[in-house]
Amino acid sequence: MATIFTRIVEGEIPCYKVAENENYLAFLDINPLQEGHTLVIPKKEFNYIFDVDDDLHAGLWNFAKQVANAIEKVVPCQRIGVTVIGLEVPHAHIHLIPLKTMYDMDFRKPKLKFTPEQLEATAKRISAEIG
Repeated sequence: MATIFTRIVEGEIPCYKVAENENYLAFLDINPLQEGHTLVIPKKEFNYIFDVDDDLHAGLWNFAKQVANAIEKVVPCQRIGVTVIGLEVPHAHIHLIPLKTMYDMDFRKPKLKFTPEQLEATAKRISAEIG
């Protein structure tokens, strides 16, 4: 059965898309730790980040870097934190999280709630920086 991320890639489930190309997709986390919290995935489904083919793996990180640079331009933060946990969804993904302090990446914290309009506006602002 396809993961929720594969279903997003296939258009079965909507997302707040930030960037996309032939191999990768970046979209806002709908249960974010911070405004602009973005997930970056390979479109091809891999359960574990270290199962991703070498070339695709390197490309995923380069794509994530482009997205992170765009997030940093539009979301007030000190840096973009990066984490790969891989337990919550069995589809390799990278979390990009705008940070003001190191505690902004604490996944035990309550998740923020944004309206669909706020999420759409954030996604558009980030996407515009990518071009």
